[in-house]
Amino acid sequence: MGYRTLRQCVEDLEKTGQLIRIEQPIDPNLEASEIQRRVFQAGGPAIYFASVKGCRFPMVSNLYGTMERVRYLFRDSLEMLQGLVSLSVDPADFLRRPRLYLNLKTPMAAWYARPRKVRKGPVTAVETTVSQLPQLKSWPDDGGAYITLPQVYTEDPDNPGLGRSNLGMYRVQLSGESYDTNEQVGLHYQLHRGIGAHHAAAIRRGERLRVNVFVGGPPAMNVAAVMPLPEGLSELAFAGLLGRRRVPMICRPRQLPIHAEADFCLTGHIETGKLLPEGPFGDHLGYYSRVHDFPVMRVENVFHRHRPIWPFTVVGRPPQEDTIFGQLIHELVGPVIPKTIPGVRAVHAVDAAGVHPLLLAIGSERYVPYEKPRRVRELLTQANALLGQGQLSLAKYLLIVAGEDGPDLDVHHVPDFLRHLLERVDWRRDLHFQTCTNMDTLDYSGDGLNQGSKVVIAAAGPERRPLPVAIDSRIQLPAGGQFRNPRVILPGILAVQGPPFKAGETGRDMIVQRFCVSYSRTDAINGFPLIVIVDDSDFVARNLSNFLWTTFTRSDPAADIYGIESVVCRKHWGCLGSLVIDARAKPHHAPPLVEDPEVTRRVNELGAKGKPLHGII
Repeated sequence: MGYRTLRQCVEDLEKTGQLIRIEQPIDPNLEASEIQRRVFQAGGPAIYFASVKGCRFPMVSNLYGTMERVRYLFRDSLEMLQGLVSLSVDPADFLRRPRLYLNLKTPMAAWYARPRKVRKGPVTAVETTVSQLPQLKSWPDDGGAYITLPQVYTEDPDNPGLGRSNLGMYRVQLSGESYDTNEQVGLHYQLHRGIGAHHAAAIRRGERLRVNVFVGGPPAMNVAAVMPLPEGLSELAFAGLLGRRRVPMICRPRQLPIHAEADFCLTGHIETGKLLPEGPFGDHLGYYSRVHDFPVMRVENVFHRHRPIWPFTVVGRPPQEDTIFGQLIHELVGPVIPKTIPGVRAVHAVDAAGVHPLLLAIGSERYVPYEKPRRVRELLTQANALLGQGQLSLAKYLLIVAGEDGPDLDVHHVPDFLRHLLERVDWRRDLHFQTCTNMDTLDYSGDGLNQGSKVVIAAAGPERRPLPVAIDSRIQLPAGGQFRNPRVILPGILAVQGPPFKAGETGRDMIVQRFCVSYSRTDAINGFPLIVIVDDSDFVARNLSNFLWTTFTRSDPAADIYGIESVVCRKHWGCLGSLVIDARAKPHHAPPLVEDPEVTRRVNELGAKGKPLHGII
C-alpha cells in the first residue's frame, strides 16, 4: 500500500538509507537550492532540512532524484498503471467493462481511482500566513520566493465536481514587489494547461475562479500534477492509482475541495480582470523567464497540518530533478502515443535541449509503399498530428524519420538519430516551417512571449551522403577572421564560432547570411549537411548536452535557419548546400542561470570531512 502522508514517505526513505538529514541551519535563500542541485547531480539521496533559517517548518528535496528511488516510492503500483495507461482506459469505468480489469488483475483500480469525500482532514489543523512559509529562492535574480512543487486545484465552472477537476503544477510566487504581503501570490500558468480552460470559463460566466494550492502530501499527488494524462483519466484518479489509496478530499458546501492529507494548503481565488508582474524565475530551459503580467491569486486562508514538511525542487538547465519526472512520464504514457497517432512508433522530447525545443519522432511511410526510392509523405501527416497533441504542440524543432529505413533505430539515442536523419535529409524539400505561431512560454528565442515559429524536418528513403567525422583540409572559412575555430560535434555536424550578435537597422544581424553566400553548393564545407554558428565552439563541442542546449534553446527556426544556396520554389524554402543555424545569443534572449559564488563556497564546505554532505558532493 502506498504512502498516506509525506512524513510517512520521508521516514521510510530515512529508514532504508535513501535520505540524509542536515541538522545545521540552512538558508532557504539560494543555499537550500544549490544543495539540492549539487546532490541531484551526484545521484545522491533525498535531503531533509531539519532547520530552515527564518522559518519553523522543515523542508525536504530530491525525493524524486533518481529513477531507482521513484520506482521504490511507487513499487506497488507502477506495473498496474502501465497496463491501464497503455490501454487508455478510465479506472472508474470498471462497472461497464469489468473483464478488462480482471484481465489486468487490477479489480481494485476502480476503487483507488475514486476520490473519497470527507468532512474534515489533518491539513486544516493550524492556520498561518504566507510570510511564515519557507521563502525558497532558487537563483540569484529570481524575483522573490516561490513554491516549486505546488499542486494547483481548480474545477470547471460549467461542470463543477471532483470528476472534472484539474490538478496542475504551475509555479506560485509567494513574495515580490508586485504583491500585497500575505494577501496575494502570483500564479504563472503557461500555454496548453488545464487551468486555462477553467479560467476562460469563469471569465465567460463573469465569475471569479476559485483556486486551492496544495503543498506536500503523499508523493503520488506531485506526480499526478505533472502527468499529461490521456482522455478519461483525471489527476485525482491517477494519484489514487499511483498511491494505491483513494484521495481524501474535504468537501464542504460552497467551498472548493481541499486535499485532506496535504501538508499545506492556500485557499483563494483568481482576482477578476487583474494581472500583475510575475518573475523573473530561473526556469527549466536554463535561463531566467522574464517579468510578465500573469494572474493573481487572492489568498483567503493558509492552513497546515501538525508537524508538516515543505517539499521543494529546483529547476534550471537540464538535467535537474524534473528530468526524472520526464523519464517517469515516458515510461507510463509513452506507449499511448503510437495508439493515439496511427503510424507513429516512438517520440522523445529531448531533456538536454529543454524538452519543448526539440522533439524526435519515428514514424511510418505507408501511403505509397511501392514507391522507389521512398520519400516523405505520411511522415508529414504524423508530424502535424504530433503538433496537435497536448504539450507536444509546443515543440519547436520536430525531427521525424521513417522507421522502415532503420528498424533498429532508437529514438532515445540522439547521436544515432541525428546521423540517420542527416544521411537521408534533402534540404530542398524536407524543411516545413510554421511561422507566426505559438511557442513555449519559457522560450525567448522567438519574437515575443508565446510567439515564434516551428520547423518540421522529415526524412525518408535511402542514404544520400556519407557523413564526415573530421574537417577536410579543403574547407576554408570566410576571409576576415570573423568566423573561426570549426569543431566537429557529431558525424555531419560542424560548429563554427562566429562574432557576437550585432543587430543592424532592421534589428537583424546579416553576418550568417553573408557566411552562407560566401559558399556555393560545390564547396567542401557542404560535406557537413548541418552547420551551427555559435558564440563558443569549444563549449559546444565539449559534450552532446552543450550542443543540444545551445543549438535548440538559442534559435528560432524562421529567424535563425539559413542555407548555402537557399532557394524558394512554390513558396517552399530550402537550400542546395548545407543548412546553417544561427545559435548565437541574441539581445532579446533571456539571461542564462549562474550560481552565486559565495553560496557555492558555503555549500562546498558542507562536503568537507565531518560535514553532512561529505562523500556525496
